[in-house]
Amino acid sequence: MSDRDSFERVDVVIIGAGILGLAVARELRRRHPRLSILILERERDVAQHQTGHNSGVIHSGIYYTPGSLKARLCVEGSKLMYEFCDQHDIHYERCGKLIVALEPRELSGLDELERRGLANGVPGLRRLTAEEIVDVEPGARGIAALHCPHTGIVNYYDVATALADELLAEGVEIRFDTDVRSLVRDGEETRVESEGHAVRARFVIGCAGLWSDRLAVAAGASPDPQIVPFRGAYLTLKRSRDPIVRGLVYPVPEPELPFLGVHVTKLVSGDVVLGPTAMMVLARDAYRVSRVRWRDVADTLRWPGTWKMGRRFWRTGIAEVRMAAASRRLLAAAARYVPAVESLGIREGVTSGVRAQALGRDGSLVDDFVFSEMPGSLHVRNAPSPAATSSLALAKEIVDRAEASREWVAE
Repeated sequence: MSDRDSFERVDVVIIGAGILGLAVARELRRRHPRLSILILERERDVAQHQTGHNSGVIHSGIYYTPGSLKARLCVEGSKLMYEFCDQHDIHYERCGKLIVALEPRELSGLDELERRGLANGVPGLRRLTAEEIVDVEPGARGIAALHCPHTGIVNYYDVATALADELLAEGVEIRFDTDVRSLVRDGEETRVESEGHAVRARFVIGCAGLWSDRLAVAAGASPDPQIVPFRGAYLTLKRSRDPIVRGLVYPVPEPELPFLGVHVTKLVSGDVVLGPTAMMVLARDAYRVSRVRWRDVADTLRWPGTWKMGRRFWRTGIAEVRMAAASRRLLAAAARYVPAVESLGIREGVTSGVRAQALGRDGSLVDDFVFSEMPGSLHVRNAPSPAATSSLALAKEIVDRAEASREWVAE
């Protein structure tokens, strides 16, 4: 027997057991029940990075440019997410969201969000006056707002766990503690190599989040765009006898940035958090701001887009560092539209996540889902928020694209 014949073989390898990798496996299993599917995950459990370190919002689709993948897949994905939670008895709350304008200069931004929301088919969207704001959120203040009643909250780790349980019951293997190091195209197969082991696959789908660019480049794709990690930190308010908010309260975001500003978010646990910050960090898993991984630092500093972005947004960067360094600044930012947060106080400890933000060579912060398609593989290059909301719909898009290479789905 030759070395080539001795490798483990499967039809499809999916790299990454976050919510998106699991959703892709589910969609593949539904369409092609006889395919052998293997999920490789570097950690010891599902949803250990972006899926398990976010605020748990089921977004409605208001922010995204009409016609973009985010716009289409968020609206469809939120509907599918609610249905999945109902089917699997996962607790969620359709609590709604307010996007509040505090100053007249923000009204044009609110107008644009309303235009986008209506174009995207966001259900139930309506404009509120200052007087109507307090009817929806008694603790909120502003001169106008948009109300998105369809927005909800859920624990996405619970969703990922339910997806994993469903896949395991259907014969899909999830292999943990497997850090994929390289992808080598060999004839009609791709050799997926990890430390001490290799698997041959007819097709590979990379859903590797914070490490997605490296896998894509290993398969022969362009280095553009590159992942640059942004750490988001949340503070948790002390609990009060009466809820400080009924749902979610957000400011009008800066139009040039793919971040949504400091907001007040109710969690399904009942806690209320303030945040996030959005600070570039020195490791792709910098859940502690002090963590440094020199390869990550070198990749960020060598990327031309980093310096171009820095020249454009250096003032924003300084403001974010100051926000991250002093909790009182974050508290003050949230108190502008929910004044009572300042009276509650903050519980000890910080909850954090790291956003896998794709940054173009030209310094642009990529604001839509992006894929690299190579012979024998497809890689998700940019899937930040609302990827969790969109995951079940985004999985359909990914499998549609993968199926364009028909030979690997022959059964």
